[in-house]
Amino acid sequence: MFRSHLRVEPSERLTEPPKLSGLLAPGRPAFGPETLHTSNYSLVLLIQLSLLSFDLFVNSFSELLRAEPAVQLVLFIIQDISILFNLIIILLMLFNTYVFRVGLVAILLERFRALLILSALYLTFSIILHSWLMNLRWLNINRFIWTDGLQVLFVFQRVASVLYYYLYKRTSEYLGDPRLYEDSPWLRELFARVRQ
Repeated sequence: MFRSHLRVEPSERLTEPPKLSGLLAPGRPAFGPETLHTSNYSLVLLIQLSLLSFDLFVNSFSELLRAEPAVQLVLFIIQDISILFNLIIILLMLFNTYVFRVGLVAILLERFRALLILSALYLTFSIILHSWLMNLRWLNINRFIWTDGLQVLFVFQRVASVLYYYLYKRTSEYLGDPRLYEDSPWLRELFARVRQ
């Protein structure tokens, strides 16, 4: 059955190797280079960008809702959960790569260390800022609450958010590279270097 797909004509023997794409169809992975540019990857990317857009929206307009502390609290909670979901999605995408399945986790961590550290830092800054703001504003809606420490934390959280958006978008686009989901020469070289 498989031999008919692998038969190579004598004139083709020296020019190109046989194509094995027909053999891979029955056991094709649910996510990988074959399905990367289809609805699976598009859906994951849409979810990621939607969560990032919501995060940007809350960072931009949450101060306009300071008169409604309950609404602001709900937005802050959803924002923190969306940051956590984005981190989980990136980790799941990393775990789904061929590089991870081969066991080269250190290479993935080295390549995406900046995003992982910044995501944790941004989540920490956001939770602390939101807790501090809600603690000061809950009963005193119209009072000026911007202490020096709160202003410093606000600036750190906003700067971290800009870096987080950039690194997250760059990483999610990089994880769309089909080379990460299949065996390739550069991966074999890395694997050989790690084994030595």
